[in-house]
Amino acid sequence: MSMYRRSAEESPPRIVPDPPGWVRRSVLTCLDPVRLPGDLVVPTGVRAMMVFAHGSGSSRRSPRNVAVARRLNEEKLGTLLFDLLTPREAEDRGRVFDIGLLSKRLVAAGRWVRHFPGLRDVPVAFFGASTGAAAALVAAAAMPSEVVAVVSRGGRPDLAGDALGRVTAPTLLIVGGDDVQVLDLNREAERRMLCETRLEVVPGATHLFEEPGALERVADLAAEWVSEHARAAEERVVDVW
Repeated sequence: MSMYRRSAEESPPRIVPDPPGWVRRSVLTCLDPVRLPGDLVVPTGVRAMMVFAHGSGSSRRSPRNVAVARRLNEEKLGTLLFDLLTPREAEDRGRVFDIGLLSKRLVAAGRWVRHFPGLRDVPVAFFGASTGAAAALVAAAAMPSEVVAVVSRGGRPDLAGDALGRVTAPTLLIVGGDDVQVLDLNREAERRMLCETRLEVVPGATHLFEEPGALERVADLAAEWVSEHARAAEERVVDVW
C-alpha cells in the first residue's frame, strides 16, 4: 500500500494547458424560464460554434460528446455542451422525449451563444446524438438564417417529423454500419430532406460508436463538414459586401 502511495505521489496527473487565447468556461445558459449548466470552449480564431444536443438519458457529461468536442476544438471549432433538462425534468420520461421542448431549448442556446462576448458574428452549428439529433433538426428548421450546419450522430431524425422538410442547413447524418434499424431511419430521412444532405456510414460501428476508431471517425467527419460550411457562409457574406 505504501509503495502505491509513493508511486502516486511521484507521478501526479499531467495537466495540459489550453493554447494561449482559448476560453474555457462553466456557464449557466439562460433559457427562460430555466437556467441550465453548460461547458463552453472557444478556441483562438474560432471558425464556428457547435451547440450539442445529447440523447435521452444522457447529459452534457456524455463521454462520447465530450470526446467529439475535444477533437472539434483542435480544428478551431468552439463547443457548448449543456444539459437540455433540469434534474427534475430529466426524471420525467415524457420530458426526455419531448422533442418540441428540447428543440426550443436548443434554439435558445444557439441564440445565447451569439450573445456571449466575442461570438456575435461567429456561425452556429448543431450537433445532435440519438434523440438529440431530432431536436437539432427541429431547431435548425426554426432558425434557417442562423444555423450553418447540422451533424447527427446515430440520430433519430424520424422524430423530427414534418420539420425534416423545412431544414435548410446542410445536414450530415452519421450512422454506424451495424446500427441497422437506425441506418434505415436515416436513409428514409435523407430521402425526405430538401436541403444539402449527406449520409456517412461508419463500417462496423454500432449505435454508441464504441468500436476502435469509430468515434474518432465521427469527430473527423463532423469537423470537416462544419468547417466547410462555415467557410462557405463567410464567403457568401464577403460576396454580398
